[in-house]
Amino acid sequence: MITRQIQTFAARLYRQKDKLWLSIWAFGILTLWIWNRIFLNGPAFDQIQSAFIHTCLIAVLVIAFCCILGWGAAIGLYVLERSQKKGLVLSLDFLLNVIRSIPQIIGVLVGYVLITMMLRQEVLQSELLVMILMAMVTSLFVFPELVDLIRERIDHYRTLDFVNAMLCCGISEHRIIHVEILWKNSLLHIINKLIAIFGIAIFLQCSVDFIISVGLSTNVSPMNLPITLGSMLARIDSKQDILAIGYTLTHLTYLPNLFFQHLQGLTTAFLIVFTLLSIYHIANGFAKRYGVLKG
Repeated sequence: MITRQIQTFAARLYRQKDKLWLSIWAFGILTLWIWNRIFLNGPAFDQIQSAFIHTCLIAVLVIAFCCILGWGAAIGLYVLERSQKKGLVLSLDFLLNVIRSIPQIIGVLVGYVLITMMLRQEVLQSELLVMILMAMVTSLFVFPELVDLIRERIDHYRTLDFVNAMLCCGISEHRIIHVEILWKNSLLHIINKLIAIFGIAIFLQCSVDFIISVGLSTNVSPMNLPITLGSMLARIDSKQDILAIGYTLTHLTYLPNLFFQHLQGLTTAFLIVFTLLSIYHIANGFAKRYGVLKG
């Protein structure tokens, strides 16, 4: 009986790819944490742990800011269009198009450089405030994706008869937009987009942190910035650990040493790649399970 229940659970989990990859990710992170706890030196373990937590925290903050900015811009455009204020609509549309035209990684890089400059001048001293600003900068160049989704969902349901029927029944337009359209009929689409944004935020954050840590002068780049997986990967110890992989290709007998003597760099790189891969499959699995891709 217990064996059959386990088989049924495993089969259901295999069919639900989002839950499967979420379980794989959680199990992989836990296994890696235990391995590093045993074999990695204490200071490096603490730094990697802090870097992972900071990276995920900033990505969560990006989601929060994207929800605020995306909802505000989408609803603002809708209200302005309904009130026929074409000048304001064109201005807001133009601003969003300008943001879209800037490559995300370039925009985030410029924002991070400005944050670094403020740190040098001691304008910012709180680590939490710095992470909030990092999340705000990232969300500024990502939230238009959520705006487009919300506007598309509203426009889609505006063409259906049930909206006019609700208006005739005396239901307020505010309730129709926020409850009937966005909450009851678009929540899964929004959640799927937010999962993707979580992955985008981690990718942009790690890429830009790595560029800043490597590309700028040493007295500027790492100064008081919260440690993240990107900045951790840029450290000389981590880069030497990554180079050890190349050495192993020509000296196969050195392979076992990678898992004991080069854990800092390999763990950091693995966390980035494994997390991004898992998020990709979680988002795709979620979309397929709920038919989000079908609209």
